[in-house]
Formats: sequence, C-alpha cells, structure tokens
Amino acid sequence: MKKLVIFGVGLIGGSVALALKKTKTPATIVGVGRSAESLQTALDLGVIDVDTSDVAAAIKDADLVLIAAPVAQTPAILNAIKPHLNASTVITDAGSTKGDVLQCAKDILGEQFNQFVGGHPIAGAEKSGVSAATADLYLNKNVVLTPTAETDPEAIALVKTLWQACGANVSEMTAATHDGIFAAVSHLPHLLAFALVDDIASRTNAEQLFGFAASGFRDFTRIAGSHPEMWRDISLANRTALLNELDAYQQELSKLQQLLKAQDGAGLEALFERASVARNNWGESRKQNQ
Repeated sequence: MKKLVIFGVGLIGGSVALALKKTKTPATIVGVGRSAESLQTALDLGVIDVDTSDVAAAIKDADLVLIAAPVAQTPAILNAIKPHLNASTVITDAGSTKGDVLQCAKDILGEQFNQFVGGHPIAGAEKSGVSAATADLYLNKNVVLTPTAETDPEAIALVKTLWQACGANVSEMTAATHDGIFAAVSHLPHLLAFALVDDIASRTNAEQLFGFAASGFRDFTRIAGSHPEMWRDISLANRTALLNELDAYQQELSKLQQLLKAQDGAGLEALFERASVARNNWGESRKQNQ
C-alpha cells in the first residue's frame, strides 16, 4: 500500500495512522476532514503526512480509503469520492453499525460496491479527537469485517492486512449479525450510561449527588463521556436492534422491581449470583485471550 486516505482523522482514524507509522509501513497517509484546525493538529502531531480539502487530489492514486467519520457522514463522503475512484481503489469504514452503511455504499457506489468492505474496530476511548489517538489502540483488539457475496476477495485481503498491521484480531460476519450483537453489548450500555448521567444531572440536588459519587458511578458511567454526535448517529442507525434490546432490558428492570416490592431476598441474590458468575467468567476469558 502506497497511499492511504483517511476521512475523519480523530481517535479512530488517527490511531490507524499512528499504528501504521509505528510499523514503518511505507504509505503516504492523507487526511481529509471538516475541521482545518483538527487536520493541522494531526499534521503537527505527525499523525498524517498530508492534509487536503480537495477530494479529487486526495483520492488520486489511493490504494485504500478509510472512512473514520461519524456514520451519518458516510453518504456524503461516498458521494464525494465516487467520481474519483479507480478500479483498484478499496474503500472501507470504521462505523459501529454495518447494515445501514452497506446499504448506503451499495446505493451510491453501484458497480463499484464490490470495492467496499464494511469494518468495525472494537476499540475506543471516552475521549475523542486526534489528540487522543494512540498507536496501540488496536493492539490485541477485535476488528469485525462484514463483506458480502459481491465483495472482491482482494479488497477484503487488503483491509484485513491494514487492521492486522495495527495489531488487531480480524474476524468476519454478516452485517445483520454484527448489528444485533453490538446493539446488546455496546450500544445499549452507552445509552444506559448517558441516561443515568442525564437523570442525575437534571435533579435539583445534582451537585450533592455528584459530590458523593464514587468508583461504582465512575466505572458505570465512564462511557457517558463519549462523543455525542457519534453516539447519536449510531443509535439512530441501529435503532431497530437497539429498541429490541431496550425492551429486553426494561423487562429485566421490571423483574428487579417486582423482587424489591416483594422483598424477595432469595430472588435478588439468585439474580445477582447469575450475573456475578457470568461477569467473572467473561473477565477471566478476556484475560486468557489477551
């Protein structure tokens, strides 16, 4: 790969660039974004080699285009790059939803859809922006690719190589499977954290409540510090699966409510025990796989 173009040089795109530079991949990394200030910061930090607002110049002779902007920006980016793509340019993304992105890519790219590989790195931080980027963000982390029957195998191989160069473990699944899984284990937890903090912050004694909040509140709500625009887009894009997960969670809350009303200590302890065992088993499994 001689030229990589990154749309959205923030935490995700910037960390890809830094990881490649760490491995001394001989690719020119071009950054494209909405904010000239952010791109200048990326240049100053040595994250990218070139910044430009000229899409045609950016795409010229590009081997790979990575869309690392919020998912709602994907249609505009694909429409902007389509006239300048050649037959060998591969396009991928790093969005947290995949069904909507693949449909969008198919509608816009048409015959060139076979050059698009949906992707999702399962890594991040509560802070956003290129200043938060790190070369080790993807080390031993999972990246999911969601190719279709139409996807060019060579395009899949190039994108897989990109993420492996960043230190990631790459797997493949369908977009529908991906969106169902991450609605449950990623998108729902973010909504719950945002909702709890918003609830506490809106109360008349919010200052007092925050003043006494400790490690449990900190750990549970850490992800509520995440990028609001990005999570707005993710929530709307995966709303069907997310609404199903909210219904399931509300049923679990109703179960807890009934146990409390009935003063059913044995029922509460049994629920807590099941959850504790499952959580500890998951934690041990993660340690063994790292």
